[in-house]
Amino acid sequence: MKAIDLFAGAGGFSLAAHQAGVDVIAAVEFDQSAAKTYQRNLVDRLHVPTRVYPADINTIKIPEFMDELGIREGELDLLLGGPPCQGFSGHRLGDSSVNDPRNQLLIKYFDFVHALKPKVFLVENVPGLLWKRHEKHLNKFLGLASKNGYKVIGPKRINAKDYGVPQNRMRVFILGVREDVQLENLQWPPKATYFKPGTEQPSWLTASTVFEKPHQREIDRLFERFITKDGMEHDEARKIIDSLEFGEPVLSKEDDPCAFHMNHTPELVRRFSRMGPNGSRDEFDEQLPCHSNGHSGHKDVYGRIRYHLPGPTMTTGCNNPSKGRFVHLWCHHGITLRHAARFQTFPDDYIFHGTATEQARQIGNAVPIELGKHLITEICSRLN
Repeated sequence: MKAIDLFAGAGGFSLAAHQAGVDVIAAVEFDQSAAKTYQRNLVDRLHVPTRVYPADINTIKIPEFMDELGIREGELDLLLGGPPCQGFSGHRLGDSSVNDPRNQLLIKYFDFVHALKPKVFLVENVPGLLWKRHEKHLNKFLGLASKNGYKVIGPKRINAKDYGVPQNRMRVFILGVREDVQLENLQWPPKATYFKPGTEQPSWLTASTVFEKPHQREIDRLFERFITKDGMEHDEARKIIDSLEFGEPVLSKEDDPCAFHMNHTPELVRRFSRMGPNGSRDEFDEQLPCHSNGHSGHKDVYGRIRYHLPGPTMTTGCNNPSKGRFVHLWCHHGITLRHAARFQTFPDDYIFHGTATEQARQIGNAVPIELGKHLITEICSRLN
C-alpha cells in the first residue's frame, strides 16, 4: 500500500506506517530541522521509498507534485497528516487562536484530498479543534469531505495510553473513507490494548518504563511517600511498587546525541533536590517570583513525573520543567530528549536534528509510533 504524509514533522506517522507495512512515497514538511530528521532516519537509514519535500505546503503545485510521484487521481491508498495544531491549542488565551493563519492549513490539507482522491485519509490534531470557537474551520473541512464523496468517521478523541504508549495523550483523529471504498468490519477507534489498572487485561504502561531502575533507596522513598503523603495502606502501596516496570538505561551523550537535558541554575537544582518522588512545586521551600502576586499558575509546572502513572503529554516544551511536569523521576533536572522520545515510543536509534528547542518541538508534535501503528494497521487490514 502507498501513502503520503503531509505536515510530516520528524516522521512519527511515517515511521508508524513503515512498521505497519505501508510505503510512504512522499512527505511534506516546512521545518528544515524536522525534514532533516526525517531524511536521515527514514530515508537514509531505513531506506524507505519516500521523497521528502522540505517546503511550505502552500507553495507546492499539486498537479506537478503528482506527476513527479507518478501517481494519478484515485490511486493513493492513504493520505496522512497532522496540520500544525498551535492555532487550536488549549494553551492559547481567550479568542487569540481564532484567526491564527495556521488554522487554514486544515483546509489546505483538503486541497490534497480533492486532487489525489485517496481511498482513505487520516487527520490528527489536538482536542482544541473541537472547541466552539473553531467550529467554522472544522465544519468547513467536514463539509468539503462530504461534497467530495467521503464518508467521515469522527472526529474521535483517542488516548495514546490505550495503545501501549506510556503517556496520557489525548488527540483528535478524523477518518475519511471514499464512498466507493469498503472497509469491512472496521472498528474505529481500534480496540484498546491497554487498560486502567485493576482489570485482568494489560494495564496502561507507566512512566517508569521510560527510565532505568533506580537505586533501592529511591524505591523506598516512593513507598514512604505513598504511605505518608498519599494516605495509602501498606498493602496497596506495596502492590504498586511491585508492579512497576523499568526500561533500559539511557546512553551517555557521547553515544546518543539526544541524551541531554537542560542546564538549570544552581538555585533551581537546589529546589528540585527538595522535591520528593512524584513531587510537585508546592514542595519548594519558597515561592517562585512569578507567583508572588497571588497567581498560583499551572499546578504541574516544575513537578516530577510520577512513577506509577502514564507520563504527562509530551509537548513542544517537553525538555523544560517550566512548561509542565517534566522533572526527572529522581534526578534533579528535567528529562533528557531521549526520555521524551521514549514517551513517544520512538526507538533509541532515532536521532533528532537541530537545536534543543527544535528537537523538543519535533518530539512533542509527533504522533506516537505505537498509536500510529495501531490506527494504520486497522485501516489497512480492512482496506485489503
